[in-house]
Amino acid sequence: MQLHPQDLALLNDYQHHFPLVERPFDAIAQELYTTEQHVLQALRAGRRAGHISRIGAVWRRGAGGAAALCALKVPYDRLPAVADAVSHEFRVTHNYQRDHEWNLWYVVTARDEAAVRETADRIAQAADVPALFLPMVRAYRVDLAFDLRARHAAARPLKAPEPQCDPVAPWQQPLAALAEHGMPLIPRPYNAWARHLGWPADVVLRTLHQWKAHGTLRRFGVVVRHHGLGFDSNAMTVVNAPARLADEIGLRIGAQPGVTLAYRRVPAEGWPYNLYFMVHGRERPEVRALVRSALAAAGASNLPHETLFSVRRFKQTGGRYFAEPLEAA
Repeated sequence: MQLHPQDLALLNDYQHHFPLVERPFDAIAQELYTTEQHVLQALRAGRRAGHISRIGAVWRRGAGGAAALCALKVPYDRLPAVADAVSHEFRVTHNYQRDHEWNLWYVVTARDEAAVRETADRIAQAADVPALFLPMVRAYRVDLAFDLRARHAAARPLKAPEPQCDPVAPWQQPLAALAEHGMPLIPRPYNAWARHLGWPADVVLRTLHQWKAHGTLRRFGVVVRHHGLGFDSNAMTVVNAPARLADEIGLRIGAQPGVTLAYRRVPAEGWPYNLYFMVHGRERPEVRALVRSALAAAGASNLPHETLFSVRRFKQTGGRYFAEPLEAA
């Protein structure tokens, strides 16, 4: 999809480095030589078009809450109904059909591991189909804020798995809930958060700055939906690596061009795979080539593996590690 260069810059350049100042959209306008009103109008249009999920927090692992990747093996004639039921779960953030017998893949996020497990068990019981529960062991690469002007994510040297951060303090969690939900598109969004919380506005901004400085936030900014911006093909590849080599191979895979996400997960009965990586690209042949290249560079081509392409997106929202109080809002 072709965007005006100014609108592309707005989506691309503010995935990171979003201004933490009283009037962030005015600050962006000055950098782009336009007006605050135009910036707000363009972002609202991007949200209506489905190009923008939200402007807000993306947490580093350890900030709070828990998550798990889950899958169901659903008969094709029941897939629409089961997918709809899964998508209606507040704690489900992503829900995709993939081209595999395990055809419905979704992510559950919640305040703690017990809530994640309860939600996944309840979904599986209601669907009455075989289910997988695949919690993360560690992350090697999390890179969904890649350059939208490129054809795929760039290579990134990796020396160690991503470290966990310190958890968000209990008194800060109401702000964390707002930050992950996404800011209102108004001239002074941080002031609106302050009024909602009954906090001074400078405390809101100071807390966000601290989270960013301490690594609690992986990033704070525009969260785009890549599908509507030309990245129409995405594939999840799963690898069964020897346990003693899994981290070494996972780091090598995560460093490769095109790889946006790379994780180690707990295997499940009947599903022996422990390494997972995602490639987002513009065309399926290109994505297949990037997957093959990543496996070869990591020395994993001969390991058991499968590549599952996304067929349909049923739901995509931000993680809900703190936002359950907003469920009724």
